[in-house]
Amino acid sequence: MLTFTLRRLLLAIPTLLVISLVIFLLVDLAPGSPMSQIPLTVPPDVRRRMMEALGADQPVFFRYFLWLRQFFWVEPAYLIDGWFGTSLAGGEQRILSWQSRSPVFAIIGQRIPQTLTVIGTAYIVGILIALPIGIYSAYRQYSWFDQAGTLFAMIGFSVPTFFSGTLFIIVFAVWLGWFPTKYDTNLNVTDWDSLLRQVRQMALPVMTLGLANAAAISRFMRSSMLDNMGQDYVRTARAKGMPERTVILRHVLRNSLIPVVTVIALGIPAIFGGAIVTENLFGVNGIGAALIGAIQASDLPMVQTLAFIFAVLIVLFNLIADILYGLLDPRIRYD
Repeated sequence: MLTFTLRRLLLAIPTLLVISLVIFLLVDLAPGSPMSQIPLTVPPDVRRRMMEALGADQPVFFRYFLWLRQFFWVEPAYLIDGWFGTSLAGGEQRILSWQSRSPVFAIIGQRIPQTLTVIGTAYIVGILIALPIGIYSAYRQYSWFDQAGTLFAMIGFSVPTFFSGTLFIIVFAVWLGWFPTKYDTNLNVTDWDSLLRQVRQMALPVMTLGLANAAAISRFMRSSMLDNMGQDYVRTARAKGMPERTVILRHVLRNSLIPVVTVIALGIPAIFGGAIVTENLFGVNGIGAALIGAIQASDLPMVQTLAFIFAVLIVLFNLIADILYGLLDPRIRYD
């Protein structure tokens, strides 16, 4: 297992370098410019000086290496100036957003808590709902519970989040008035009253995303359970007189979780990437909203940084999923 982990870590380095180059070039060569929002009445020499101030006039590969090196170390302020701007305290460089002229990582740090609070909670709720539904649906195949679970999954699959979110707002916020229609990003939880308001404003986006997440995971869980319940080792365990609870939860469930772990692990990076549609629908000031704003303003450093962070998370959680395989199934060896 250790050899496999080290080999995957070494392989991840060139993989991420190639991904970073592809992301940077695709975003940089896409139509649009940081000057696209500037009125045409601005004189050409002023526009040229603004481009120089942003560093957008530098060669593309020079900007790529400057952008990439910021992920690994910080430089003294006097070495690089212009495209990344001058530093904050302590003479350190930071990648600056073209839109706000603020450090990209500072903006991401401000948005991450909102995204993790809402999207992360929705993902956890979806998993907690999906696993019992998938397990019991497989155990009681073709029962009324299985039929209801199938209907639930089909609704979650077929209804897009922008429709279900709008429907929840109309029913639960406008008609019934149980929840607020917009998410208050300035709310600070300091007492039970503010905690209750936080839970109420999180309810609708969590319901919207939890429905979609639970639908996908429950179908994978059911299918994997059905595949393993017909195996020889299950019949042998029952023939030995083991209790049905032990057969299902100890033997069948453990082996059935292997493909489900992949689905869950690969879905975790999407939490950090934010739910673009849902965040904009409910007014959550998270990573998804930051990405949309950066795309609209042609804020290339912000788009490139968010895309690359998302790629790093996908590679990382792929590795975590592979390691979990060995923990769930001792037959798997990576020697």
